[in-house]
Amino acid sequence: MNLHIESRNVRMSPAWRADIEARFAELQNGRDDIIHGRATVTKHRHHRKADDNAEVLVLVQIPGHTVTARKREATFELAIRESFDAVAAELETIREKRATHEVRLPPVPRRGVIARLFRDDGYGFILEDGGGEVYFHRNAVHDLTFDELTEGTEISFNAEQGEKGLQATTVNPLPQFPERYAV
Repeated sequence: MNLHIESRNVRMSPAWRADIEARFAELQNGRDDIIHGRATVTKHRHHRKADDNAEVLVLVQIPGHTVTARKREATFELAIRESFDAVAAELETIREKRATHEVRLPPVPRRGVIARLFRDDGYGFILEDGGGEVYFHRNAVHDLTFDELTEGTEISFNAEQGEKGLQATTVNPLPQFPERYAV
């Protein structure tokens, strides 16, 4: 990790530097994902409130993300702790998301035939392979229009549980393959 620690308007104490270095080591937590870390300790001289003139900015870069936290407190020790706690919480969230290697696959389409159509009302029912009827609405039809459907048309579809039972979310025509004749 490329580490840079600096101060502005105040002399960096050895205790602050040691605390910052230790906290960066804790952020790494045995990982090599932190590319760059920077901490800036700043004393604000022109603040009306004397209880928040100690500021610490912490910046951490990991592949694809830059995490920052800026805290103003009464003491530098408190500002260091607060800013590193905020960065640690954000890093934990990012690392947890990266750790889940969940791959979402599209559902395997079901097959069926159009059993009944109610053209005026814009819906129909599919007789699923293996039995059972599935409701579909005209808005679920893709790659052809609702008016092109006829009873007996073979289709593939995806379905989800609806309010009154299984409901098709997409309805697509089966691809047509040219017939082959033996010579």
